[in-house]
Amino acid sequence: MNTKIRTLLIEDEEPARNLLRAFLESFEEIDIIGECSDGFSGLKAINENHPDLIFLDIQMPKLTGFEMLELLDTLPEVVFTTAYDQFALQAFELNAVDYLMKPFAKQRLRQAVDKVVERFKSKISGIPEVRKLVETVHDKTQSIDRIVVKSGSKIHIIPIDSIEHLEAQDDYVMIYCTEGRFMKKETLTYLERNLPDDRFIRIHRSHIVNINQIQRMEQYGKESYLLILKNGNQVNVSKSRIKELKLELGF
Repeated sequence: MNTKIRTLLIEDEEPARNLLRAFLESFEEIDIIGECSDGFSGLKAINENHPDLIFLDIQMPKLTGFEMLELLDTLPEVVFTTAYDQFALQAFELNAVDYLMKPFAKQRLRQAVDKVVERFKSKISGIPEVRKLVETVHDKTQSIDRIVVKSGSKIHIIPIDSIEHLEAQDDYVMIYCTEGRFMKKETLTYLERNLPDDRFIRIHRSHIVNINQIQRMEQYGKESYLLILKNGNQVNVSKSRIKELKLELGF
């Protein structure tokens, strides 16, 4: 191909990043346009430079590779780099996404680049498979200890202990926390399944609350109840959830 593939390296370990760059610099099809050592700078670089291809480490501090991809509206082609992770490997193979197992040889990298080159030549994108992979990893997550959201150009990492309650709004969830309010494209069902059930309880088809944030429960009307949270917010309790909630909270 005549045009080089504009490539961004996102890898938090400097020796691994240096080796990847050294290998790729000998491949005439590749034009390295930048390097990033974490997911935050990677997200910024992708949005600003629109690379054709990224080499993406999965296990990074601050923001993992999968969390970073979830926050992107438009994806480039992706080749993942990872240390051994059986769950991730199964997900890669299930979704036919290319990955490099660290440490990898130059010849293995050559094979990955050849696949990318062939996709560009044939104009067959691997991006749909990457999106499916991100969804697979997301859906099969067993538990979460934080929620990552994008608000304008800022990324917020919300520890679950700082969440006061969550409210379903169509295809989104409004997260009320000590930092403020944030909207995330997510389902309340997913959060109910993956948030610790000793700290969070679903009290309504549209609401999950942090048990530690509950101040008291008040009755209004014949069979209607409100939860009063420590921050003063009021949340309706579904009639079908009242008995379960009273048992849970010892009311």
